[in-house]
Amino acid sequence: MSQSGAALGALTIHEAQDLLRRRQVSAVELTRAYLDRIDALDGRVRAYLHVAPDLAMAQAEAADHRRAAGEDTPLLGVPLAIKDMITLRGMPATAASAILKGFMPPYEATAVSKLRQLGAVFLGKTNTDEFAMGWSTETSAYFTTHNPYDLARVPGGSSGGSAAAVAADLAVAALGTDTGGSVRQPASWTNTVGMRPSYGRVSRWGVVAFASSLDQIGPITKDARDNAILLAAIAGQDPRDSTTMPEPVGDYQTELDGGVKGMRLGLPREYLVEGMHPSIKAAVLQAVERLASLGAEVEEMSLPNTRHGMPVYYLVAGAELSANLARYDGVRFGHSAGAASMWENYRQTRGQGFGPEVKRRILLGTYALSAGYYDAYYLKAQKVRTLIRQDFDHAFAAYDALVAPVVPIPPFVIGEAPTDPVELYLTDVLTIPTSLAGVPCVSVPAGFALVDGKRLPVGVQVIGKPFAEATILRIAHALEQATGCWRERPTLEPALA
Repeated sequence: MSQSGAALGALTIHEAQDLLRRRQVSAVELTRAYLDRIDALDGRVRAYLHVAPDLAMAQAEAADHRRAAGEDTPLLGVPLAIKDMITLRGMPATAASAILKGFMPPYEATAVSKLRQLGAVFLGKTNTDEFAMGWSTETSAYFTTHNPYDLARVPGGSSGGSAAAVAADLAVAALGTDTGGSVRQPASWTNTVGMRPSYGRVSRWGVVAFASSLDQIGPITKDARDNAILLAAIAGQDPRDSTTMPEPVGDYQTELDGGVKGMRLGLPREYLVEGMHPSIKAAVLQAVERLASLGAEVEEMSLPNTRHGMPVYYLVAGAELSANLARYDGVRFGHSAGAASMWENYRQTRGQGFGPEVKRRILLGTYALSAGYYDAYYLKAQKVRTLIRQDFDHAFAAYDALVAPVVPIPPFVIGEAPTDPVELYLTDVLTIPTSLAGVPCVSVPAGFALVDGKRLPVGVQVIGKPFAEATILRIAHALEQATGCWRERPTLEPALA
C-alpha cells in the first residue's frame, strides 16, 4: 500500500516498524520519503550539518534484504539522525567547530555501532552548539538551527539539530548528547521526548569529549515508547568505556503502561524559580495536577543545594573541557594554522578554530585548575557536587520520582539571546543539578506557552533514582497519554504530498 511522504514523516518508531513488518512500506520507500522531506524543508529548519543520502539508501536496501531473509529488530529500516558530537564511520565529525572541519573519524561510537547492528538507517549528522557548549545552536561554527514551531526562534541546545529534526519529521528519532541539559532543554522547546540516562547507562566511547564526568548520549523521540525502544538499543556496559556500569538492560517498554496510581512524586520547590515565565509555570502545575488525577500522590519537597548547581557545574565542566580540548593543537588532526613555530601554530590554530563561547569556558576551566586556585575552586566544587547528589539520595528514599520544569523561559528569537553570559547560563539552572548527580531524567511534552501570540512547547522533567529509566519513562508515558499534546506537530510549508 502506498503511503504519502508527509504521512510517512509523521511516524513514530513503533508505527514505522508496524508498517515495515506488515510489508505496507519498505525501508527504501521510508528512507526516500525522509530524504525528500529533508530536501524540501531543511533549508528552512537547518537541522542537519551533513546529509548522507547514499549511505542511507544503501542501509535501507540492506534492511529490506535482512527483513526478506526473516530478520526482525526494533530498528530495522528505521531512519535516524545522529548529533555531530557522536562519531559515525564514513561521515564527518566536526562537533560544529571550525577546528574539526572535514575531520573523518576512523571509528564510530559504540552507541552508533549498536544501532548499525540492529539495521537502523542513518540519514545524517545534526547541528549542535560548538563542542556542545551552548543553549540554542547559535554557537555552531556553521549556522543556527531554527525551531520548527516558530522558525524565527531557536530550538534549544546543544542538541538542537537532533530535536528540530525529530519535531519537523526530518527523522523518525535521533541521538543527542546531554552534559548539562543538552537533550532535555531542546526537547522541551520542540515538543519532543528527550532522555538523559543515568551516568554509566550508555557508553561514551566515540563521543567527542566535552566534560567526561557529565557527558551522556540520550535519545530524542516523538513519544515515550520510542524513547524506551531507542534507549534499550544503545544502553549497556562497554569494555571500551570504564564508566559504564554492569546494570542489566531490560525491555523498557514492558512497564510503560503501568500507570502512576500509588506512586509518590515530589515537586522540588527550588525548581519553581523566581522569574519563570508564567505560561511555563502554569503548564508544569497543570501537568502535576494531571498526574495527581491519575492516582499519583504529589507533594512539594526540597532539594536545598540546587542553588549551588550552576557555579559547581561551570567549574567542574570547565576544568574537564579545558583538559579534553587540549588535544586540538593543529598537530595531529583537524585545522592547523600552518605557522612557522610550534607554539605560534598552536596559538593561531586554537585562536582561529575555537569560537568565543568555547574560549570563554576553556579560560574558566584552566583558571580553576591553575596553581593556587585548584583547592579554592575545583576541589570545593567537587565537594559541593557530593552534597547535590546526597539531596537526590535523600529525596529518592521518600519518593518514586520527582517532577519539575525543564527550562524557566520559552525559546528566544534567534539573535536575541541575553548578552550577559551569566544570565544566559541560567537557562541551564534546572537541568544542571541532575547532571551533576548522574541521575536519569526525561523531558516530556506537557503543554504550550503563549508568547507574543505564538504557542510554544513546554516540557516537564521527570527525574528518577540511578538506573530507574523504566520508572521515569512509565510516568512520562502516562502524562503524554493524558495530555496528548505531543501529537500536535508544527506546520511547515511546503508540505509534501
